[in-house]
Amino acid sequence: MKIIIVGGVAGGMSAATRLRRLDETAQIIVFERGHYVSFANCGLPYFVGGIIRNRGDLLLQTPQSLGARFALDVRVDTEVVRIDRTAQTVSVRNVLTGDESIEHYDRLVLAAGASARSGATGSTIPTYTLRTVDDVDRITAVLAEAGAASAVVMGGGFIGLEAVENLVHRGVHVTLVQRGPQIFTPLDPEMAAPVLDRVRERGVDVRLNTTVTGTAGAGTVILSDGTTVPADLVIDASGVRPDVTLAEQAGLRIGESGGVWVDGTQATSDPLIFAVGDGVEKMDAVDGSGTLVTMAGLANRHGRSVADSIAGNTEHAAPALGTGILGIFGLTVALVGWSEKRLVAAGRAHRIAHTHPSNHAGYFPGAEGMSIKLLIDAESDAILGAQIVGGAGVDKRIDVLAVAMAAGLGASALTRLELAYAPQYASAKDPINQLGYVADNLAQGTSVNLQWHELEAARAAGAVLVDVRSAEEFAAGSIPGALNVSLDELRARLFELPRVPLIVHCQVGQRGHTAARILTESGFDAQNLDGGYRTWLAGTSSLMASPIAERVLV
Repeated sequence: MKIIIVGGVAGGMSAATRLRRLDETAQIIVFERGHYVSFANCGLPYFVGGIIRNRGDLLLQTPQSLGARFALDVRVDTEVVRIDRTAQTVSVRNVLTGDESIEHYDRLVLAAGASARSGATGSTIPTYTLRTVDDVDRITAVLAEAGAASAVVMGGGFIGLEAVENLVHRGVHVTLVQRGPQIFTPLDPEMAAPVLDRVRERGVDVRLNTTVTGTAGAGTVILSDGTTVPADLVIDASGVRPDVTLAEQAGLRIGESGGVWVDGTQATSDPLIFAVGDGVEKMDAVDGSGTLVTMAGLANRHGRSVADSIAGNTEHAAPALGTGILGIFGLTVALVGWSEKRLVAAGRAHRIAHTHPSNHAGYFPGAEGMSIKLLIDAESDAILGAQIVGGAGVDKRIDVLAVAMAAGLGASALTRLELAYAPQYASAKDPINQLGYVADNLAQGTSVNLQWHELEAARAAGAVLVDVRSAEEFAAGSIPGALNVSLDELRARLFELPRVPLIVHCQVGQRGHTAARILTESGFDAQNLDGGYRTWLAGTSSLMASPIAERVLV
């Protein structure tokens, strides 16, 4: 069997090497239009920042090493330009010489990935994406040769924020230009607020609701708000779009998400052609719809799956959760599943739990806080998504939640997970267990929570806000108009509270839950402000940071 693979990075090379392990007799040819294959694209920003010092560490394999170990015919600088499905051939062009040839295939795998969605507008300043080894070579050359002191990064997603951090690490002054009202848009506003704060604390000039419109001579970029900023270098991290050029030319089905449609075996609408990677539509784990998830882990996993399918060991791909993680200036940001914004847009009924635990026992030195948001189906108690921002321990918790989602565990079932505990690693009630307790209280009706963005409307309708923190905490910062009755004094001061709907809150929600139970048992109509003052402060600060932001959650 002759198998041709288009694309030699994550998905394509995983398919090629797995195929060889399953079939020693197959002829396997990999065409890669770039000059490098099997490189560590997720490590590219860290080479720019000098964290990874040896460029060779990014090059995991070469055509020669792949030929020696796996007997693969890997051809770089070679682009597949056409597919003839009737003849089962591809037309191939050498990008250096322009020479074209035709190759027959028995099976074809498309792993072309995604292409940059450029946000550049005729810049005369060196402007590059950050997706290939060639990109990194150009960027580091500008930084080294020109002695670049300033840079503009367009886009505040995964790649954009990694670029920002690494440029700052090199001593470059950075302006981050974000088209929308919030950086790192996969997060909900209150979860993104501490990320914005941390980026600004490190001296980054963040411009929200802004785009780059052009340049004003060497070293100056013009922004859509009418201002100019210095830039010896521009990095375009505006996003990516699925590369479906070949698939469209061949008449293959394109999914509603814009990626190449595939079935559970990674086969396209032509059973002899398969597709994997960032250019391919995945099945969403929450609602079963087609979605785009551009994660290296999925690309590698699906590359392995397509090899199994071609070799006759058919394995159906699991739905995609969209689990991701980012490190930015000492913060860890992680997410899985859907956000509240997406649930609201879809009109799906849900519950929310915010918690603010420490990564391990508070009495053990070095405890670091984190903020967790859990999204729960209002009817089935299924976990729909989660977001975590904090220090140590974030990665561990998001992985537990991702496994729980994949296993179909309900949110209340998190109370029953038996997780490893020692004071330096966790708490006796792990943050995951604590989430489960909150979720279970919501499911049982023991707690009735109000979200930070619902507070204004509830107070306008006549509800009274009661802050049950200590007088000292209240004096240090409070929600305007709140009454202060500390939890320890609450029972003795019930007569002071009006017989109207009450909303109680503490710092993070735990004391607020206890207060709400006291009030409910005493005949009051009481709700707990979910996540307490800390969540409200983060949420409202996100709106103040972008005053013209569309308030999609209000």
